[in-house]
Amino acid sequence: MTISEGDTAPDFEMPVAGGETVRLADLKGRKVVLYFYPRDDTPGCTTEAIDFTGALADFEAAGAVVIGVSPDTVESHQKFSAKHDLAVILAADPERKVIERYGAWGEKMNYGRKTIGLIRTTVLIGADGRIANIWPRVRVKGHVDKVLDAVRNL
Repeated sequence: MTISEGDTAPDFEMPVAGGETVRLADLKGRKVVLYFYPRDDTPGCTTEAIDFTGALADFEAAGAVVIGVSPDTVESHQKFSAKHDLAVILAADPERKVIERYGAWGEKMNYGRKTIGLIRTTVLIGADGRIANIWPRVRVKGHVDKVLDAVRNL
């Protein structure tokens, strides 16, 4: 499935640390930043998570919640979060249901070879439940600032 800006955001429900669940329906009326990343505790993914954590107070002040999503398990997320003192919500999607629904799974280049896997993608959902922005094939450096600007201008 592919999504487009202006579409109603596909609903989701995913487990997070502490036995909790994050649901889009529970976030109604808030802006939601969903950032899809390939794997816990790898260089680019760690940088991205630390950058979002560093700007979390600014996102919250702008009325947004930030959720990182990967196919890793809740246990992996807990270790990753503890190791790097992360404050963002990390949701587990090992069956890739949400990842695929949001178009973040597919063909990509990895070290010069075509592979199938998670495509680093960020999606901004407006308080109205519609897709406001999509950043496909994200480059980590400077990305969080671009997303924060979009949240503030939404």
